[in-house]
Amino acid sequence: DSEHQRADWVGIHERVCQLLIPLRCPVPFHALEVEREQHRARLLSGQEELIAVSRAAAQKKLFEGKHQEAVPGALLSLRYCSDVHGPDALQLVPSYLLLAEANIGLGNLTQAEEYLCKAEWTVLKKPKCPRSIRHRLHRNLGLLYVAKGDLEGALEHFANDVYLASEEFGTDSIVTCGGFFHMADVFARQDKTDVADSLYTEVRVQRRHLCGMALADQVQFLQPFLVCARAGDRSTASLYC
Repeated sequence: DSEHQRADWVGIHERVCQLLIPLRCPVPFHALEVEREQHRARLLSGQEELIAVSRAAAQKKLFEGKHQEAVPGALLSLRYCSDVHGPDALQLVPSYLLLAEANIGLGNLTQAEEYLCKAEWTVLKKPKCPRSIRHRLHRNLGLLYVAKGDLEGALEHFANDVYLASEEFGTDSIVTCGGFFHMADVFARQDKTDVADSLYTEVRVQRRHLCGMALADQVQFLQPFLVCARAGDRSTASLYC
């Protein structure tokens, strides 16, 4: 319908139209092998750039709370990532996670669970999967469990998220701080205010730490969490923090 077409355009196509043109043109005939290799290299480079741009656009829309507008970019990145790396590649997981979060935000929990199942199965088949991906998977699963009302299950996933993020980025990282916020959100929902306040305090401490380091970009990234904490808003913030 017209609403979805508008979301498609606003979400991604206005950013990637020029990138799509060479990828959708007929493959020219090249007599020499070196020319064919050069064409394949240019095609691969264009596909990789398209994946990066579409993922960045989808993630930005999620951060802004525009879940419907995030879907087209996430789907486009998934499609081209599958073309480049294959349908079972670990590289598909970030796109699955973007789609899962968008659908959680839209209330499409069944669809979100399907994407998370695909992501989890892919990760399980890759013993050397980076912690940076595994922590994001657990955070997404935590958000899904919160949406389904399973707060104990959510806490387990958020605890794994914080552990893996701490191992990968450090305990004072902005990424780890996001996991603390989500745990505080769950404890607040359980009326465990002492624990929740302690974790919200950790978020505020990290803000002061980042300000002292003059990392303005990271402070800006954390700001939505701090506003929610000060206002007592128990809604779940974005995955990507």
